[in-house]
Parts: sequence; structure tokens; C-alpha cells
Amino acid sequence: MRNRTEVSLYKPKMEDLWFRQALMADPETMSYNHAYGGTIPFPRQKWEEWYEIWVKNPQKRFYRYITSGKSRAFVGEMAYHYDEEQQIYMADIMISAKCRRRGYGKAGLQMLCEAAEKENIPELYDSIAIDNPGIKLFYQCGFQEVYRTEEIIMVKKVLSQTVYC
Repeated sequence: MRNRTEVSLYKPKMEDLWFRQALMADPETMSYNHAYGGTIPFPRQKWEEWYEIWVKNPQKRFYRYITSGKSRAFVGEMAYHYDEEQQIYMADIMISAKCRRRGYGKAGLQMLCEAAEKENIPELYDSIAIDNPGIKLFYQCGFQEVYRTEEIIMVKKVLSQTVYC
């Protein structure tokens, strides 16, 4: 497993969005999304608008790449955003399939919780596909099940009670 010091966050530049495009286009990386169609197109013509909302002028949002080691190679992405409909902050973490099971997800999720806590966000939630093995990661990092349906498990972490994983 990777040592946490080998993992860092990177605020991507617009030209770095090729990595997000590649993540979302990779069937193995997006296999967790199979119930909703799998891969998601992220064409270059959408980059500028998306970048403006998520990176340049985020409001109730946070987005970073997860990088590895001294090379700072991109291995995944993490984010949170405020869901107006549910009135909760939703977490998102995705690690490239070829980089999984090396500790990047755990380190990234912990850093995401730390970033949200610094912004005085009281809780983070995520809805995870019922058959996604990544649910174990959330439990290891202190998230607890709120409810489940036939399709998803909704988890929550109270950030003022940080459990380091």
C-alpha cells in the first residue's frame, strides 16, 4: 500500500482536463457506473464551461486531481459539491482502474474530508452503487450508512468527528 506522503492534490489547469476526459471514457474505471450507462462523454467543447464552475470560480464546490509520488502523475480525481435538491454536500472520488488497490483512494478520501472540514462543512455524503466494492473504503474512513435501496447505499461522515483512516 502507498504511503500517504506519496499522494498529493493538484488543482488542474484547463489543459489538464484530458485526464478527466480519459477517466470518464475508460470502461474499467467507470464500471461502478454500469447501472447508469458506464462511461460518460466529456468532449473538449464542454471543458471551458465545466472548468469555470468546478475549478475557476467554484461556489459550494471543490475539485482536485489526486497525484502520486515525486512524478505527481495523475491517478484520480476527488470533489465535493452542494446538492441543492437534497441540501447536503456530496463527495466524489474516482481512481483510475489501473491505479486502484494502492492506497490512493483512502488517502484521497481522507484529504477530501480534511478539505471540506477546513471549509466548515459539517457532513459529507455519497451515494454508492449497491455492488460497488469501494463502499469498504468509505466505511474504513468513518462514513456510516444512512440508508440503502436496491440500487445505492447512501453514506455520511460527520466531519467534526474525523476518523483518520
